[in-house]
Amino acid sequence: MAGETELSAVIVDDHPAVRAGVASWLTGGSPSIRVVASGDDVQVAWTGAGATADVVILDLHLGGPAPAMTELRRLAEAGRRVVVYSMRADDEIALQCLELGALSYLTKAEGAEHLLEATVTAAAGRAYTPPSLAGALAGDRSTGRPTLSARETEVLIEWFQSESKDFVGQRLGISPRTVNTHLEHIRIKYAMSGREAPTKAALLARAIQDGLVQIDEL
Repeated sequence: MAGETELSAVIVDDHPAVRAGVASWLTGGSPSIRVVASGDDVQVAWTGAGATADVVILDLHLGGPAPAMTELRRLAEAGRRVVVYSMRADDEIALQCLELGALSYLTKAEGAEHLLEATVTAAAGRAYTPPSLAGALAGDRSTGRPTLSARETEVLIEWFQSESKDFVGQRLGISPRTVNTHLEHIRIKYAMSGREAPTKAALLARAIQDGLVQIDEL
């Protein structure tokens, strides 16, 4: 969805001052990102100009009693590129958001630079890891083996057994973009544990080393 010269975003946050501040950061950044819509209800990302925005910047706490996880899941399953922007520095919630398909999770304490970078990276369909997320993604570094979620492990094994991310998505009932997001997060986790795996072959080698997959399963 992202164009060659201009990126676009829709902001979903229940605080007008936050929406105004985020819009100012995005439009004044380099590259400049056009804010096509904003509002306090996730519906703004599904209608009008917000429906075609390259990136959805989503606050999880929109005035309801629980975080907007269902809304995040719907957006990710529809192939939307979502950056979660939250007041809460909570590793468990951050990892759950990534599990659901968000491309990044930032706290509002991290400022304009990280939000701009996360938005530009998300527009290209890639994951971005800000400082607050680094520890959560790295897992237990003492063993050199990153902690993968059950869904990440499932995606990884399915990908090894097929030639297409589209096919993986069909098998697991998720979009190809969500498949790609999980694979991005897995690569980040391996890189942060000191065992980079930039290619499919390298990931396969790591998975075999860690006992996640057996050669006779492939």
